[in-house]
Amino acid sequence: MAMIDHVWNKARQNPKRIVLPEGEEPRTIQAAAKVRDERLAIPVLLGNPDMISSAAKSTGTDISGIELINPAVSPKTCEYADTLYELRKAKGLTREEAAALAVTPMYYGMLMVKLGHADGLVSGAIHSTGDMLRPALQIIKTKPGINIVSSSFLMNCPNPDLGQDGLLVYADCVVVPCPTAEELAQIAVSAAETARVLCGIEEPRVAMLSFSTKGSAKHEMVDKVRRAVEIAHKIAPDLLLDGEMQLDAALVPEVGMLKAPGSSVAGRANVLIFPDLQAGNIGYKITQRIGGAECYAVLQGLAKPCNDLSRGCSVQDIVNTIALTAVQSGE
Repeated sequence: MAMIDHVWNKARQNPKRIVLPEGEEPRTIQAAAKVRDERLAIPVLLGNPDMISSAAKSTGTDISGIELINPAVSPKTCEYADTLYELRKAKGLTREEAAALAVTPMYYGMLMVKLGHADGLVSGAIHSTGDMLRPALQIIKTKPGINIVSSSFLMNCPNPDLGQDGLLVYADCVVVPCPTAEELAQIAVSAAETARVLCGIEEPRVAMLSFSTKGSAKHEMVDKVRRAVEIAHKIAPDLLLDGEMQLDAALVPEVGMLKAPGSSVAGRANVLIFPDLQAGNIGYKITQRIGGAECYAVLQGLAKPCNDLSRGCSVQDIVNTIALTAVQSGE
């Protein structure tokens, strides 16, 4: 079974309420209708109902049964503004500023999630990652023990000998440019949890990647990865995690045995942690474009799931991200 089929099946078992702040955007509307039809989640579109209906009509999309909320006139907006003010007043936010932000779809959607009126949020078809992450960090905040938001890419590779029957989790590939050792350790722990929840990998085996394997090279960049390994072991002592190691030592059993004998991860890794964003971004795109892998991205580290889309996303990309968010919220 393909990884995304596993996610769809899991999402259907317990449909979650997922809010879509870009409710007037045509691809988002089409995706909401498909999610409704496939029973993957309960989508909520934010925006002006007249504009949503007009956009739906222009694409021939039936939106009957989908909840539409206009933040500008919602009876909950005052409550949301008060919540936002209490969360941000210590940072200098005034009541007037909170009221102005609460009527914007992005902030309104985040406050829905914060107050339990929605289980998760998906945006990014017309907004940048920063537009979504800023209110997410202000309102949703990070999980206990984690102080950084990062990304995982779920790579469904055609070669079943890689990772977990072809499934690999890559992190971080789009958020943190140059993580410290402490941040790298937190990214590793978060990615292992993503592997469990979304990929059904019961035993994540995490490789902390570098251009060195177990001291084969000396450099300050290698030292950072080694330090991250030590910190990760303290955060999650039961997690199978090892490093530093090169990619071939992480994935190829024969190479792993040669370069890192006795490692519980070498040659068997299913979660790969890249030392910085340049390596991670290049790595996932090589795997996708040259290796022919299917690729799905999620954010991790937030207290409640909020996921970002590429502005070039397709309707199917949005549907899959909603399903992934629904499964994250269920866990």
